[in-house]
Amino acid sequence: MDLDWIWKSILIVVGGTLLLRIAGRKSISQMTLAQTVIMIGIGSLLIQPLAGKNIWTTLSVGTMLVITLIVMEYVQVKSDKMEQFITGKSKIIIENGNINEKNLKKMRFTVDQLEMKLRQQNVTAIDNVKWATLEPNGQVGVELKLEYQPATKRDIQLLEQKLQKITQGLTPTTKKRSTSEESTSQDIFSEIAKKQHNIEPPDRLQ
Repeated sequence: MDLDWIWKSILIVVGGTLLLRIAGRKSISQMTLAQTVIMIGIGSLLIQPLAGKNIWTTLSVGTMLVITLIVMEYVQVKSDKMEQFITGKSKIIIENGNINEKNLKKMRFTVDQLEMKLRQQNVTAIDNVKWATLEPNGQVGVELKLEYQPATKRDIQLLEQKLQKITQGLTPTTKKRSTSEESTSQDIFSEIAKKQHNIEPPDRLQ
């Protein structure tokens, strides 16, 4: 009984894993056109040895595909024109809430597909978008208009500071402790560091 298929299968898995590891970690949705072609080619090659083709020839061809991909990516790093030719450039598809129909048609991207991508990023209306771009890997980049952008922690801190100033201006004679001081005075963990109570408990509870 011919058992060559056992070691061939193991070698294909190991060799294929190494080739794909060298080629990159991107998922299919993040790949460029060249990367997708190489991955499909490697996938088609890897199964051939089990059908009787030479396994070493298959792994050699796969290695050449990966080397070609690495060379193409290196060339793209060195030349913007080659990058634009091989990978392409991002295209504006929404500008100030208006869909760029010309670029949509050029990229063969439908409005339904655009809305699907926006929903995946929790964008509820096209009018809320300042800029949206279709990236070479098929993903959509979105920047919301200023009034629709979620508040950051820094924004909230600035708002709290302004409210404190307004409160101090309304009650100039009353010196108010800062929020951090108030929270520290009630912090039962700080009692451990100071080795005393911030607020003495009633005698019956001591």
